[in-house]
Amino acid sequence: MDNFMTHIVSITIQLFLLITFLQSGIDKIVDWKGNVGWLKEHFAASFMGKMVPLLLVIILILEVFTALCCITAIYALLCCGYGFYAILSAFSASVTLLLLLFGQRVAKDYQGALTITCYFIVAIFGLYMATK
Repeated sequence: MDNFMTHIVSITIQLFLLITFLQSGIDKIVDWKGNVGWLKEHFAASFMGKMVPLLLVIILILEVFTALCCITAIYALLCCGYGFYAILSAFSASVTLLLLLFGQRVAKDYQGALTITCYFIVAIFGLYMATK
């Protein structure tokens, strides 16, 4: 119980990131064809239009990696107060979100970029909390 109270903010942020990236990764796996189709259309006018399947695989790998790091971080924080995985997951989430932000900016989807910024703020705050 001591570790929970000591790391309650980090654990809550890890849960937020876990839900975000796990759901996104599952959605990409379950509806791969729909995601590829929508993204090809979304990036049709950009240099990334022909690379959508490859880029989607990269994002999927990063999202699953981040989700696994979040699970490990929550366990490590609860069991022994160990924060390395919280740092790793928050950093991985931040990098993944920066890549998504880059894509939205390239596609000139400024509203989508703004939405990603909200998630990025949480990830950066999680990184800050994990390193303090």
